[in-house]
Amino acid sequence: MRLVVVGAAGRMGRMLVKAVAETEGCRLVGAIAKPGSEALGHDAGLIAGTGLLEVDITDDPLPVFAQADGVLDFTTPSATTGFAALAAQARIVHVIGTTGLQDPDFAKLEAAARHARIVQSGNMSLGVNLLAGLVRRAAAALGEDFDIEILEMHHRQKVDAPSGTALLLGEAAAEGRKISLKDHSVRVRDGHTGPRRAGDIGFATLRGGTVVGEHNVIFAGAGERLELGHRAEDRGIFARGAVKAALWAFDRKPGYYTMADVLGMSEG
Repeated sequence: MRLVVVGAAGRMGRMLVKAVAETEGCRLVGAIAKPGSEALGHDAGLIAGTGLLEVDITDDPLPVFAQADGVLDFTTPSATTGFAALAAQARIVHVIGTTGLQDPDFAKLEAAARHARIVQSGNMSLGVNLLAGLVRRAAAALGEDFDIEILEMHHRQKVDAPSGTALLLGEAAAEGRKISLKDHSVRVRDGHTGPRRAGDIGFATLRGGTVVGEHNVIFAGAGERLELGHRAEDRGIFARGAVKAALWAFDRKPGYYTMADVLGMSEG
């Protein structure tokens, strides 16, 4: 499978280049960086520390997408929606690990999925997606007698909050309760807030140091508490998951998929 990495000069981009180079069944055919990047014109493999791949980093995605079977994308919401439109035009796979996406962005991705094979997830790791399945089942089983709180911590450079993974877990909890996360999400508590409203799903965000990612979902009941959690110790898990998603989607029909589909855990 011929793959392109966008944002190839960034931390996750370099991880993705390395994962492609190390995975049987695919090869890197393109690497994109933003205009003005110091990495432009340099070999993507050398930038990623994985050895010469004879793929120079460029800022022009059009000719690169035209010769590819799939794109791996952990960039920004505005960049991702643009790449999705190009992936739809080229009718290829677009794996999206970008976080911070909002409703208008998702609408654009849904439109692109009419022609592209979109695989989008707030987290590409196997462990997190297994955790989401457990959260969904626990939320359904325990009911509103147990309050749900989601605590996440990431490195000091992360720019969006709550994390995409925290929101993924919140959606899983809401699905288990058969409620809308949008209507029951509590992102901020400050000052005199009054008692906690039954059925709400709370989020707490911590930032500091070099933490790759820690997530805990707390079910707090009367006299007992259940905690489900995941710790990411290596960003490579996200890159390897993205490559796995691309290979899975290679021969699928156009559509909008998630990692639950890739792992055979979808309930839809």
